[in-house]
Amino acid sequence: TFAEKGWLSIFLANHDQARLVSRFGNDSPQFRELSSKMLTTFLMTMRGTPYYYNGDELGMTNAGFNKIEDYRDVQTLNEYQHQKNIGGDLQKFMKHIEFESRDNGRTPFQWNSTTNAGFTTGTPWIQVNKNYKTINAAEEEKDPNSVLNYFRKIVKFRKDNLVLVYGKYTLLDKENPDTYSYTRELNRKKLLVMLNFTSKNATTHTGINMSKTNMLIGNYEHPSDNGTLRPYEAVIFELK
Repeated sequence: TFAEKGWLSIFLANHDQARLVSRFGNDSPQFRELSSKMLTTFLMTMRGTPYYYNGDELGMTNAGFNKIEDYRDVQTLNEYQHQKNIGGDLQKFMKHIEFESRDNGRTPFQWNSTTNAGFTTGTPWIQVNKNYKTINAAEEEKDPNSVLNYFRKIVKFRKDNLVLVYGKYTLLDKENPDTYSYTRELNRKKLLVMLNFTSKNATTHTGINMSKTNMLIGNYEHPSDNGTLRPYEAVIFELK
């Protein structure tokens, strides 16, 4: 379970090795936006100081590089040469770094759909992700339901609700392998956060009477209110 594995610590320690949505969510076209919003909800409702790599607020994905010449990371290049020297499985290694290489989080920020995603008129030190024409800040600015605008909404929500900054944290449904549910409580204000980390419907058993809750924010137009969460659903309730 998330609690047993110290999931938040694992999350933060490995965030620098891949784009947020690719490593901990689902970067397929079907689920990229939903899972990115879910992860933003998670980060902004937990204790501690949230941080993002540039591009996470757009739901930018891993680079999609498929040959070693695309990479610039010294660690990646050195390990590739090592595997080559010892007769290692280079195909397996390439599959590994496609997901793990730190260069995934270092591709140029995707500002718009122009050349080099509007990042530079010159030659960037590393290639722009090929999906920049559909995933970029200019497009997301125009869409009120975009990953970027959801990010802004959650940042403001955290700022306006200090219970998420200073409040007591209580884990619920600890043994559930698919969902992560918890409450934050401060000065008689109590919020319930329910997150589904999977691409399937999942039920969380919080032990809370949902008829006594008020839905505040979620990543679906009509959030679940019965404990059954849709794929990558995130929802925040206030307990009455």
